[in-house]
Formats: sequence, structure tokens, C-alpha cells
Amino acid sequence: MRTRKYGWQSEIPPTSCSYLVPYVLRKLQALKARCVFDLGAGNGALCRALLANGFEVVGMEPDEEGARFARANALGIRIYELTVEDDPVAILADWPGQFDVVVSTEVIEHLYAPDCLPNFARALIRPGGVLLITTPYHGYIKNLVISLFGKWDQHADPLVTGGHIKFFSRRTISALLERCGYEVVAFSGVGRIPFLWKSMVVTARQRQEASHR
Repeated sequence: MRTRKYGWQSEIPPTSCSYLVPYVLRKLQALKARCVFDLGAGNGALCRALLANGFEVVGMEPDEEGARFARANALGIRIYELTVEDDPVAILADWPGQFDVVVSTEVIEHLYAPDCLPNFARALIRPGGVLLITTPYHGYIKNLVISLFGKWDQHADPLVTGGHIKFFSRRTISALLERCGYEVVAFSGVGRIPFLWKSMVVTARQRQEASHR
């Protein structure tokens, strides 16, 4: 197992939770999900919200401090200390094919090899299940506004521990999921006004042929 350090220092929910968690909960309820895997649980803020709303929850967090906070935030749930580059065999042994949805909020933008995340998730999702992924939104208009106001140093702060190293648009996140064997079935922007969204939420299902590989 390779650990990662993402700078978790407390149980306080990240600011992104204020606009992401309500949307994710509504989406999971619409999908009629029961058993949810939180891939990249951070300090456990989403896990706690999922538990409070009646979902069966399992989490994974590669940062040792983050995992510790997550266990304190969401008492009683299992948090695996793994990265998406590891083998999911330990999870599959405990939870064989049981997850209706794998949720990953604001994780993929931190990965050098982003394909690893949807590939890891594919092993956990039951047939017909869903990968629900969020990541900061980037598009022509938003990027132009950031440039016009000289905010790139603030927006992509290189001094932040565990900061963003990938910047996805709707087209590029969809292309990534498609090449990893998924079909994108829904897209939404969340936070702020249209096309200046803070983040995007992408819902994807495994293609049938990919699930048999």
C-alpha cells in the first residue's frame, strides 16, 4: 500500500461539502441506492451524511490522518487505507459485488494517473451499478474569467499540500470515463452560476461488455 498526504488536519467538512453533499444525496436517492462506497472519503464528511440519511456505507482513504478523522466522523463504518493504485482484493473479500454506487467527490483531480480511479471503482460496482464522480469544473468561459481576473495563482495554488494536478472539462472527464469502460448517462454543474460552476457531477454506468472483462 502506498500512502498519500493530502493535508487533513481536522474533522471540519471541506467548503465544497456545502454544495456537493446535498446534490449527491439527492442523486443517490433518485438512483435508489442502498449500499454506497465512498472512494476517497477524506475526513469522513460525506460518509457521515450518508449514514445520517440511511445508506449503508463503506469508505476508502489513502491519507492516514484523513482516515483517522473519517472513522471519528462516521463511527462504525469500515475505512480502508488504500490508494486507487492498490489491489481492491481486500475490499472484495469483505464486500463481494455489493455496491450499488461508488461515489468519488473531488478526488480525481489529485491523481497523476486518473484512469486508476474508474478502473478501481469498476471492480466494486455490482452489475448495473453506477460510478458517481465529482471534480472541479473547467470550461472555456470559466477559464477565461479566471485569466481575466488574474486568479490562476489562487485557483490552482501550487503551495497547497495535495493540491490539484488535473483540470477537467466536461469533454475530458467524459472521455476518461468512456475509455475506462463506462457510459456517461448524466452531467450536472453545481455551485455558482451556469458555466462558472465550482464543480461538475458525472453519473456513469459500466458498459456491459466492460463488466465481463
